[in-house]
Amino acid sequence: MYDMPEEIQVEADGPLRIITLNRPEELNAVNDDLHVGLARLWNRLSQDRTARAAVITGAGKAFSAGGDFNYIQQISQDADLRAKTIADGREIVIGMARCRIPVIAAVNGPAVGLGCSVVALSDIVYMAEKAFLSDPHVQVGLVAADGGPLVWPMQMSILQAKEYALTGARIPAAKAVELGLANHVVADPLAEAITAAKKILELPQKAVESTKRILNIQLEQQVMMTLDYATTAEELTFGTDDLKNNVAKLLQGNK
Repeated sequence: MYDMPEEIQVEADGPLRIITLNRPEELNAVNDDLHVGLARLWNRLSQDRTARAAVITGAGKAFSAGGDFNYIQQISQDADLRAKTIADGREIVIGMARCRIPVIAAVNGPAVGLGCSVVALSDIVYMAEKAFLSDPHVQVGLVAADGGPLVWPMQMSILQAKEYALTGARIPAAKAVELGLANHVVADPLAEAITAAKKILELPQKAVESTKRILNIQLEQQVMMTLDYATTAEELTFGTDDLKNNVAKLLQGNK
């Protein structure tokens, strides 16, 4: 659906849309096609008047391992790709903040980098017991322009947000619930997320969508206060020697 790349599957179950990040052999790491698809997806969901709720999950063992290191290396070497990627990242953040329908994350495994950001921007979050969140932008050498720091200060204390943003430490599922980054730890997050979505479908549509908008106006205002600075700063860090050296080491380690 929605003319998405093969890296994103969208299936319809009546008014429910089930979105699957679909690079399981790469732990759903984000390449250019997946990034572009995520940038387009949220507006298309909002424009689909037959859609009333969505669930997003990952194929295989992970929700998303974050940015594909080969893709990050390409961005660091190509100014045009860098500018496009930054613009797409901005669209992902704004698109999720403004998405008309409730989005429920079924975090079936690690949600890292952009995967962690998608979880942070979702409306309800179910996590598997062994899943975790992590935003390692800083460790790689990047500013987290579309990452946890945009949203986390609304969800947990500023001190906790600083610790996890600066260190990239893993946040286990139970800790994520304790901090306010997730709602529930469950054995089968996809099944639970679909059940929750179908309960929402039974509620009056206008009331659901307008109530979500009331809540997300606050989220959107918080995000927009910092997004321009964040995206400009991230674009600059894509060109630094620190990033290039770190990515080269990570790619070498993966061989």
